[in-house]
Order: sequence, then structure tokens, then C-alpha cells
Amino acid sequence: MADQQKLALLGGPGAVTAQSEDMFTWPIITKEDEEAVLDVLRKGAMSGIDVTVQLEKDFREWLNVDYALGFNNGTASLLAAMYGCGIGVGDEIICPSITYWASGAPAFSLGATIVFADIDPFTLCLNPLDIEHRISERTKAIVVVHYLGYPADMDPIMEIARKYNIKVIEDVSHAQGGIYKGRKLGTIGHVGAMSLMTGKALAAGEGGMLVTNDTEIYERAIALGHHERFSSGIKTEALQPFTGLPLGGYKHRMHQLSSAVGRVQLRHYEARQAEISRAMNYFWDLLEGVPGLRAHRPEKDSGSLNGGWYAARGHYRSDELGGLSVSRFCEAVQAEGVNECSPGCNLPLHRHPLFKEADVYGHGKPTRIANASRDVRELDIGLPVSEGFAANVYSVPWFKHYRPEIIEQYAHAFRKVALNYAELLEGDTGNPPNLGGWYMYNRR
Repeated sequence: MADQQKLALLGGPGAVTAQSEDMFTWPIITKEDEEAVLDVLRKGAMSGIDVTVQLEKDFREWLNVDYALGFNNGTASLLAAMYGCGIGVGDEIICPSITYWASGAPAFSLGATIVFADIDPFTLCLNPLDIEHRISERTKAIVVVHYLGYPADMDPIMEIARKYNIKVIEDVSHAQGGIYKGRKLGTIGHVGAMSLMTGKALAAGEGGMLVTNDTEIYERAIALGHHERFSSGIKTEALQPFTGLPLGGYKHRMHQLSSAVGRVQLRHYEARQAEISRAMNYFWDLLEGVPGLRAHRPEKDSGSLNGGWYAARGHYRSDELGGLSVSRFCEAVQAEGVNECSPGCNLPLHRHPLFKEADVYGHGKPTRIANASRDVRELDIGLPVSEGFAANVYSVPWFKHYRPEIIEQYAHAFRKVALNYAELLEGDTGNPPNLGGWYMYNRR
């Protein structure tokens, strides 16, 4: 049986022999993208907003929302979403500890602080059961991250938000175009924000987008860092006396070369996303029933879909493979020719010194508690899933095309290693203290 061949790590033949060619090339750039960028350059319109306004219109129509606002990056869009929700000095946001830092750290710029919550062990998104006991009278918003493309469980989160009259910010940076029970991600909470940088599933080069149906959130986001739009057209009465200059002293508009690329990428996104989804699901279907390996994807009849499969991971069950560490497993899969397999993911943010002791703005005390009514660091001890999940996940190839003959070789590599795990137990030194890093890495 092919799966019983000697493992490549131990001197056997590698499972992956096919040339991947453009299988992992992203973003897909065509003549259409090039012409769109050249048009902006030739017009000398790099610093305007007319192309960005067109991209915003495209987003509104795509997501069926009232407002969309382009940003120079996803971090700025998240900061604006927080400001849009009225977050300010002394306020708290609730955010999962397992995410990219931009989901929570911008709150510091507003004088607010972050209460970290645990993740669900399967979805790897914010666990609705770990939110309510973290709410205080200063809680203004819950930041929900659709982590690794997986739609977070929005219904119970929105129910909690309604109960306590707090806002929900959706960070859709990993999951553009994803669906939760038939609804597009980013349109379920009070406001959605997302990165459109080159590595994301929806890539504009560098940029971000904020979407909402709330006029005040939208206009506050404008007021913070879009001075050319913060003008007499503002409807929110509390903002009207201050039009003309950005309230935050920021300049957040999107570069129009990114806007031009974003328009073309969005035009083709649904079709490309469908092909990625077909390829990724085929990969996981081939591994169905293999011991130790589980797909990180919604159930097929749930009405939910991964968005773009950015930074896709699989679940690892060490106990089904004789206790083999995920590090040793990934080492063996890499030897089979799969460069895209590595253990772990984001490290827990609550463990970084930035959120423990850093005095960023000279308050004379850690920034996280500088304006807080309680020491929120004391809540960091109740995050067991966030602390231990890295040993239970590994990265998988991010296929951009449905080419069964190539996908089958990659799936064979994972299956081969899992079914021959016993050969790897000798020499397994276990996992290092930290698996993953503070950033998201995509090898290709």
C-alpha cells in the first residue's frame, strides 16, 4: 500500500513530486490589474479618492450594506471601527487572545484597554461562553475575529451584546466573503473591518475596509482620519461643529493604486474564492477518517462557509497517534515535500509584555491599566484553550486552483505520515515551549 512506503524523513521517497507551478501564487495579477493601476498613474490620481469611492461602492453592493469606507490598512480600519463605536478613555473591549495584534492593540490609541477572552477549541474563534463574565460597566465593544477564515458563532455573541447594550466589531481580515448561517461576515455585527493587504484572500496590495449600516459609526470613522470627507455633509449632530479637520489627527485614506487593484480583485473574488474552496474541501475530503487529523471547516449543512481559507489550519489529535508531537508530525510532512506544514499559529496576546508591563505613552504605569478602573491583567489566567491550542493545530497548503492530481499528492503526504506515525515516535523530542509567533506567516 502506498501509505506504507518508508517515510521520507527516514530515507523513503517523498509523496509530493508534482511541480506546483502557480498552485500557490497569490494574488492573481492579470493584465486587467496592470491596466487599472496604469490608468491611475497616468492620470496622476494616486492621492485622490475618486477610485477609492468607486471601490467603496463595489463593497456596498457586494455585501449589501449602507456604508463602506476605505483605509490605508486593516489596522486603521479596526481603530476607526473602535472609535466609531464610541470607545474612549477608560473603556474596555473584549477580544480573543488568539488573533493578530491589530484586533485589539489599537484600543490603546483611544485610551481604552483590552480584556482578553478564550477561544472555542474547535472554531478557534471567540468562545461565546467566555464573554459575559468579563463584561464590566466600562465594556463598550466585543471584537469578534473570524479566525483563519472560520466564521465565529455570531448568534449567541449578538444576543450577549443586545443584553448589555454593547457594540460588536467583526474583524474579517482572515475571512473576506465568508458566510455565517447564510449571512456575509462583516454584516452581522454593528461594524465590520478588514485588511486587504497582499497576503490576504482579498488582496488590494495594502489597504483596509470598514463596512456598516450605522450612520453614526460611519461618520465617526470618517471624522477620525478622513479630513477631505469630514465636511458639511456630516449628519451626526455631535460631529457637525468640528468638520474640516480630522478629530484624531490621522490621515487614513487608501492609496488609489490599491483601490484600483482592489476593484479588479473584488470583481473576480467570488469565482476565485469558489475555486479555492473547492480545492481546500477536496483536500480535506481526501483526509476524512485519517487518525489524528481533522479539518477546520464548518459542517457542510450548516449554511456557513470559510472565507477565502486564509492561513488555513488543521486540528491535530496527538492521542490518536501514540502521543506524537505536532512538531515531529510537521517535520515529517515537510520531508514529504509539503513546505506549507508547520505547527502552531498565533501566540496568545495576553502573554506578550506589551499587554503586561509596557508603558507606551509615558503614563508611569503599564498602558493596559493606565486608564482602567480595574486591573484587567488579573483576568488573563482564565484562558486555558488559548494557552494550549498551539500543540493541536498545524498549517496546510493554501491551494489557489482545483487541480486534483496535485492536491491528491499533498493529501497523500499527510495521510502517509499519520498512518506511519509509529516510526516517528523514536526521536520525538516533543514540542518547543512556544509554537507559532506574533505574526501570520504564509510560505508562498
